[in-house]
Amino acid sequence: MKKHNFYAGPSILSQYTIKNTADAVLNFADTGLSILEVSHRSKEFQAVMDEAQALVKELLDVPAGYSVLFLGGGASLQFAMVPYNLMRTKAAYLDTGVWAHKAIKEAKLFGEVDVVASSEDRNYNYIPKGYAVPDDADYFHYTTNNTIYGTEIRKDPETKVRLVADMSSDIFSRPVDVAKYDLIYAGAQKNLAPAGATLIIVRDEVLNNPPRPIPTMLNYKTHVDKGSMFNTPPVLPIFSALQTLRYYKEMGGVKELEKFDLAKAAKLYEAIDSSKVFQATVPDHEDRSIMNVCFVMKPEYAELEKQFMELATSKGIVGIKGHRSVGGFRASLYNALPMESVDALVAAMKEFENKL
Repeated sequence: MKKHNFYAGPSILSQYTIKNTADAVLNFADTGLSILEVSHRSKEFQAVMDEAQALVKELLDVPAGYSVLFLGGGASLQFAMVPYNLMRTKAAYLDTGVWAHKAIKEAKLFGEVDVVASSEDRNYNYIPKGYAVPDDADYFHYTTNNTIYGTEIRKDPETKVRLVADMSSDIFSRPVDVAKYDLIYAGAQKNLAPAGATLIIVRDEVLNNPPRPIPTMLNYKTHVDKGSMFNTPPVLPIFSALQTLRYYKEMGGVKELEKFDLAKAAKLYEAIDSSKVFQATVPDHEDRSIMNVCFVMKPEYAELEKQFMELATSKGIVGIKGHRSVGGFRASLYNALPMESVDALVAAMKEFENKL
């Protein structure tokens, strides 16, 4: 039975990425060695790193004066590395969910944090509007997509200060004006590669004259100066990331990926909004994520949640159980997910509803 993979992360990868990675596990670049055992200092792997960094710049139209890094530690390490390297006195943060909240907690270790707005009052089911970012902040940090709650900010904010963004779960799903940002970071395990690598795009200028002494491994400049090779990088995830980036280029780039993602999300939200059984957890259409669609049973059908899950499982649909903070269901529609899988989920929803 074909599986339809809606897991929120680690999540679906393209067959292109999986096949090429599997081949490299057996024989990497005709070296007769596995990618799992080859030296990261070899010319063959250096070529992987170089091409991956170049493709990130090409696909996201990264201007001159920025470096692309592949580091370990996940996006969670970036919650501390960002303020360690960039905060001098004060930074502004937007609180839109668990990951933003954790980033705020870490930032408070390094200076004053101005939480400009929060949607915690309604369990993070909306994106705050009308807030003011202080002009004297060193940067404004926000989380573009909130996987747990199904909200997303799909436009670069307009502020007088530089931006920092956690784009872990929606990077490469829309064009980004990178020039507005001092730093963008993204854990790889949703829209790029297996878990283990973190993508960083950083404006080189902000790394001059650091605000405090920084341990070597936590200093972005260390990794910029060494081309992400200061210590052994996560070799396999970076190789897989390269395959995904090649695949994205073949697909026509970020603008084409965005069209596809919007179409998938529109189809699923239409099925939810027109249903007598299901309802979306994010009421404002403008705030709804196109990467993580969260929905629940309407109150009068709440006791049927288990039955729908059993039906979906029987159809090969996996990974749709909602996070415990929200309940219900969550369908993650990352770039690699085919429309066929969305169709399968919609068909299962309609079949379930028609039986009632």
